Amino acid sequence: MSSKKIVIAGGPSTGKTSVIKAIEGKGFTCFHEISREITLQARKEGIEQLFLTDPLLFSERILEGRVHQFKAATKHADAIVFLDRGLHDVLAYLECFNTTYPSEFTKVCKQYTYDKIFLLPPWKEIHTSDSERYENFEEALKIHDCLEKTYTDFGYEVIEVPKVSIAQRVEFILNSLNTI
Repeated sequence: MSSKKIVIAGGPSTGKTSVIKAIEGKGFTCFHEISREITLQARKEGIEQLFLTDPLLFSERILEGRVHQFKAATKHADAIVFLDRGLHDVLAYLECFNTTYPSEFTKVCKQYTYDKIFLLPPWKEIHTSDSERYENFEEALKIHDCLEKTYTDFGYEVIEVPKVSIAQRVEFILNSLNTI
């Protein structure tokens, strides 16, 4: 039997990483966001900001990495695994920034499905930018809407996580899993 795959999605500065780390701290297996390592690898290749320079290549690398994570999660011995972002996030970002992409991207998102999608909303009080996260708060709001639309368009019920403490967010997520 394969593991249940739970996506924690959200735009920049929504608290995703903190929530994932807290879930992991409770003993759950978590697959972490891969975009920062892809960005850092591109810098080693001489490309300062791959998403801005070549959004399609960046997205292809992200998609490949997330397919790899999906397959690893499916084979995992734990009953439930968490993923920091899903395959569909790639489409949401491309749509959000009006970037066309090959139909293969959509096929991949249809082929690999998740059991639950939790979406963390933009939170102005915790929003920050850095050398890998360049979006301003208005862009974070737009990304949130694109994420919600993309997952909904693929037939997922998107569960929005309230803006409360990390511990309360984790409790909300774990309590919501009683239905799977």
